[in-house]
Amino acid sequence: MEYIPNILFAILLIFGIGYFGKNVKKLSRNINLGKDVDRSDNKSQRWKNMGMIALGQSKMVRRPIAGFFHIIVYVGFVIINIEVLEIIIDGLFGTHRVFTKVLPDSIYGFLIGTFEILAIGVLISVIIFWIRRNIIKLKRFLSAEMKGWPKSDGNIILYFEIVLMTLFIVMNAADISFQQAGNGNVISQYLYPLFEGNVETAHIIEKVAWWLHIAGILVFLNYLYFSKHLHILLAFPNTFYANLKPKGEFVNDANVTKEVMLMMDPNADPFAAPAEGEDEGEPEKFGASDVQDLNWVQLLNSYTCTECGRCTSECPANQTGKKLSPRKIMMDTRDRLEEVGKNIDANKGTFIDDGKSLLNDYITPEELWACTSCNACVEACPVSIDPLSIIMEMRKYLVMEQSAAPTELNVMMGNIENNGAPWPYNQMDRLNWKDEN
Repeated sequence: MEYIPNILFAILLIFGIGYFGKNVKKLSRNINLGKDVDRSDNKSQRWKNMGMIALGQSKMVRRPIAGFFHIIVYVGFVIINIEVLEIIIDGLFGTHRVFTKVLPDSIYGFLIGTFEILAIGVLISVIIFWIRRNIIKLKRFLSAEMKGWPKSDGNIILYFEIVLMTLFIVMNAADISFQQAGNGNVISQYLYPLFEGNVETAHIIEKVAWWLHIAGILVFLNYLYFSKHLHILLAFPNTFYANLKPKGEFVNDANVTKEVMLMMDPNADPFAAPAEGEDEGEPEKFGASDVQDLNWVQLLNSYTCTECGRCTSECPANQTGKKLSPRKIMMDTRDRLEEVGKNIDANKGTFIDDGKSLLNDYITPEELWACTSCNACVEACPVSIDPLSIIMEMRKYLVMEQSAAPTELNVMMGNIENNGAPWPYNQMDRLNWKDEN
């Protein structure tokens, strides 16, 4: 009978970590549906970016108030969960605060004291974030794409953090032996008087808080897959594999380059049959109409999106009332990718055409053509997401596969083809301006 709690704990731990592993495998599968792209260059700069942006939160603090409180939550939550290691050992082997027997009192007291201070910091920060979302109602949290589940998700994660931090403090406050030792109880000592009168009740409360705390952490861990807070994990690879090229530089399509070079070669025969042993195969699709046409880094971007709305708040098209929201582009890409993943799961590992696509069913041409390609969204993102690259790929599909460019763009391209310039003037008339008085 005495080992039943340990067995139950082991089952809970195995189930929680196992389900998380299953979702990580599914996540990896979905991301790898994208086309291959080489992001192995300049590893020193990539490691630096990951350290500065993902770990150091350098882009978060560009908005000092939100950045400051986010760092408290980020650092506090990560550091406090170091104690999970002690909880796991205690749960599996039936010990009680096993690190008190391993670490010197001064070190253990410093660690727990730091955890308690950070827990209060996290609580205060999370409450401020809740007020910003639900009382002050910041404009960037009220966009059309933030209604329904995205709004609920943002609040659910705040409630999670409030409950977990509260359980941590209560667990410490109700631990009679810990309080009597007076080592590290810098915050919980003020709640201890509520429990010291009845040792048996305090013991029950401590155990309940202990179980709920570890169960809550495992639930939180598995909730991440279904939440925008997946960025807690994916911000690191996302910043590492971000595009290092100048933001104004666009990728040349190899197939287009080949065709242009062929046109510029006076000795080339565009109608010549392929050389012996050369198989041109099926022409590659230009641009992207669905998530499988994007590369894996773009799909990683979609799962990493924090839905913070900094990109949309900086977007000049959005500011002038256009339909475009870079945040919605990323959310739509993730939602469609999830739909494709569920389709694959339902059909035993094979995608069956569902008659839908990212273009039109999720993202409209109106949104795509509203973009000015200024890169403001890319610069604003705190985790190096690139919505513009997705927009440009979908534009390429519209122009090169569907000939569906806006009238103004078609006129410009026609002028370039006929006149060698975007303007509707014959090449022979270009210098007429010099004859004007």
